[in-house]
Amino acid sequence: MGAVTTALIAIAAVALGWCTIEIACKPCLEKGREAIDRNLNPNYDPDDDIDTAATVRAPLNPDYSEAAAALSTVVKAV
Repeated sequence: MGAVTTALIAIAAVALGWCTIEIACKPCLEKGREAIDRNLNPNYDPDDDIDTAATVRAPLNPDYSEAAAALSTVVKAV
C-alpha cells in the first residue's frame, strides 16, 4: 500500500510541476511552439512574412569614408 501511495504522490507532483511550468513560461512556450509549427509546415515560405516595401535595408557594403572623415577632424581645446 505504501508503494501505491508514493506512486500517486509522485504522479501528482509531476502533473502540478508541469502545470506550473506551462503557466509561468506561457509566452515563451507559445512562441516556440509557433516556430516549430512554421518549421514543420511544408507550405510555409519565410519570404511571405517580410513586407519588403516597408522594411529599411542596410547596404551590404556601407561607405564609411564620410564617418571616418568626420571623426578625424582636429579639435583644439583651450
